[in-house]
Amino acid sequence: MLTLNCKGKLLVIEKPIVMGILNATPDSFYEGSRFMGAEKILQQAEKLLNEGADILDIGGQSTRPGSTRLNEQEELVRILEPIELLHKRFPETIISVDTYRSKIAAEAVFAGASMVNDISGGYLDPHMITTVGTLNVPYICTHMKGTPQTMHKDPVYENVTREVLDYFIKRIDACQKAGIDDVIIDPGFGFGKTIRHNFELLKNLPLFKMLEKPLLTGFSRKSTIYKTLGITPNEALNGTTVLNTIALLNGANILRVHDVKEAKEAVVLVGEMYGQNPIA
Repeated sequence: MLTLNCKGKLLVIEKPIVMGILNATPDSFYEGSRFMGAEKILQQAEKLLNEGADILDIGGQSTRPGSTRLNEQEELVRILEPIELLHKRFPETIISVDTYRSKIAAEAVFAGASMVNDISGGYLDPHMITTVGTLNVPYICTHMKGTPQTMHKDPVYENVTREVLDYFIKRIDACQKAGIDDVIIDPGFGFGKTIRHNFELLKNLPLFKMLEKPLLTGFSRKSTIYKTLGITPNEALNGTTVLNTIALLNGANILRVHDVKEAKEAVVLVGEMYGQNPIA
């Protein structure tokens, strides 16, 4: 059994859980995930929670390939009020802040977030790891090759699985030395990887269990799905569910998704096979 201490709230992962995505951005790659303004974000949050989301992940900076980088103040303006309102409206909900900036992470935690989701694994802000260590919240450490502005430009690996595993061994050690007790690992599907790299990592996902950390996967409506199938992000829900199911079978503990209802159904059905939620 895995447990995460989220600012005094103990999140117990007895079976896989689902993180619902809240994008406070006008330019995320999936149009259906864009929610500008506090009221719209609250409405979407309520929908995701009603569908069974265990965590809400809110971000103000798009990290799609080639995205424009906001300045710190712009990102803060987008997410701080929504986090305060979410925490007030849904006080028992675990809120994660999706940012690679240490100042944003700290402000968000003070406003009500209780988890930090960093796509850069601390490499885009040298103060991130030490800051999270002082905040005493779980840290989602993601593997990314390059930056959001460059990661789509012909990434090359000798052995993508080995290199990502080696990366996490080093980053977990750095996190622990900084005082971060709860580290969640995210292989970073789509972050500086080709479609072939993504499928190879998915196939080899069971190897990441050797790290003995909760494993998060994020395939939701990404280009690995819609480019492979020759469709659009709006048409990629079925493909998302297929890859989420494979991820669950290969040991994923957390699914980060736009569509919570379908992800929760995948968790239930896979759980039946393993007897995690046997039919009465």
